[in-house]
Amino acid sequence: MWPWLVEVLAGLSLKAAAEKLRLPFALETLYRLRRSLRRGLDKLRTRLGREQSPPASRQSQPLLQTVEHLRAVFPDSACPPTAFQLYFQHPFLG
Repeated sequence: MWPWLVEVLAGLSLKAAAEKLRLPFALETLYRLRRSLRRGLDKLRTRLGREQSPPASRQSQPLLQTVEHLRAVFPDSACPPTAFQLYFQHPFLG
C-alpha cells in the first residue's frame, strides 16, 4: 500500500499509480482502500498529531496531507503504515 500512496502523493492518479507499480488488485479495490482511508483520516491525523505537528504542505487533499504527515512521523521506516500500526497498536485502516 505504501508505494501506491507515495505515487499518488507524487501526482499520479490512482489508476496510473497502480499500473506503474503493477499492483495485482482490481482498480475497484484501490478505490475502496482510498474510501477506507478517507473515512478514518480523523483518527489517523489525531494519533499522528499527538506525536508531531503536521509538516507544511502544498497538498490540498487531506489524504495526501496525511501521507506527508505519516512520512514525517516515521521518517526511517520503509513502510510508515506498518510503523504506525506497530507504534500505536492500532490498525492503519480502522
